[in-house]
Amino acid sequence: MATRNLQVMISAGVPLPRAIEILSAQAKNKYFKKVLTEIKDEIIKGTAFSDALEKYPRVFPEIYHSMIRVGEKTGKMEEILDILASQLERVYQLRSKVKGAMVYPLVIITVMVAIGIVMLVKVVPELSKTFKELEVKLPPTTSFVINLGNFLVYRWYIVILILLILAFGVAYIIRNKTGKRRFDALLLRIPVISGLVKKINCAYTSLTLSALIQGGVPIVTALDISSGAVSNVFFKEALKETAGMVQKGERLSAAMSKFPNLYSNLFLQMLQVGEETGETSGMLAKLANFFEEQVNNITKNLSSIIEPALLLFVGIVVAFFAIAMVQPIYSIMSGL
Repeated sequence: MATRNLQVMISAGVPLPRAIEILSAQAKNKYFKKVLTEIKDEIIKGTAFSDALEKYPRVFPEIYHSMIRVGEKTGKMEEILDILASQLERVYQLRSKVKGAMVYPLVIITVMVAIGIVMLVKVVPELSKTFKELEVKLPPTTSFVINLGNFLVYRWYIVILILLILAFGVAYIIRNKTGKRRFDALLLRIPVISGLVKKINCAYTSLTLSALIQGGVPIVTALDISSGAVSNVFFKEALKETAGMVQKGERLSAAMSKFPNLYSNLFLQMLQVGEETGETSGMLAKLANFFEEQVNNITKNLSSIIEPALLLFVGIVVAFFAIAMVQPIYSIMSGL
C-alpha cells in the first residue's frame, strides 16, 4: 500500500521527501513509521533514495532498492513504483492463499489436541479411581492412557519444557543451513506437497524476474535478486548457478533447462519461446499468471485432499482411547 500510494504521489508531482513524510504519517506500524522518517531525513541530506532504502533490508528486500535504483537512473520512477506495487501485491496474494490452505488442518489438529488433553486431565483420572476401587486388571492400552493422564496432571511442567525444546529445536534446524537444506529436500519428496512447493517457487521466479526485466534490471543481476525471492534452497542455488551460466554467454532457457527436476517442461519451453520472440519479460509474466492459477487450484483442493487423512487420523485416535477405556468396563460387566 505504501508503494502504491508513493507511486500515486510521485505521478501527481509531490516531491519525494514530502511524499515519504505523508506515508510516515499514514503508517500504523511504529517501526515502519520510524524507518520512513529516517529515510526522509537521509534524502534531505542528499542520500539517493535507493541507498537510503538499502540500509533497511528487513523492510525493503533487494528487489525493491535495485528497481528503485533503475528508476533513478532512467528517470522512470513512476513506472518502476507501479511495477513494484503490482509485484508485491501478487506475492502477498500468493502467500495468503498458501497460508489460508493451512488454516483448516491446523484448526482441526489444535482442537483435537485440546480435547484430548481435557479428556486425559479431567475424565481419565476419574475413571482410573473407579478401576482402582473395583480392583480391575488393566490391559496395556488402558494403563498407557491412565499413565499419560497422570503425567499431564502431575508433570505438566515437563510437557511444556519438552514442547519448548522441540519448538526451539525445529526453529534452529530450519534456520541452520544444513537443516534447512534437508527440510527443503524433504518437501520436494512428499507427494502433493512437492508439486505445490515447485509451483510456488516457479511463480516467485516468474513474478520477480518479469518485474526486474520489465524494470530494466540486467538479466544476471535479476537472477541474483530472484534467488532471494524464492523460499526453497534448491531453487535459490539453481538461480545463482543460472546467473553464472548466463554471465558466461549461455541463454537463459538453456541454463535453466539444467534443472528439470525443479522447472517443468512447460516453463522451459515457454521461456525459450519468449527469448526467440524477444518477449522474455512478457512470457515470464504469463508464466507467473499460469503458476499463480495452478497454486490457487491446488490450495482450493488441498482441504479436500487433507480432510480424509485428518478424519482417518482423528478416528484412529478416538478409537484407541475408546477401546482403552471401554476394555476394563467390559471386563467388569463380564464378571457380574
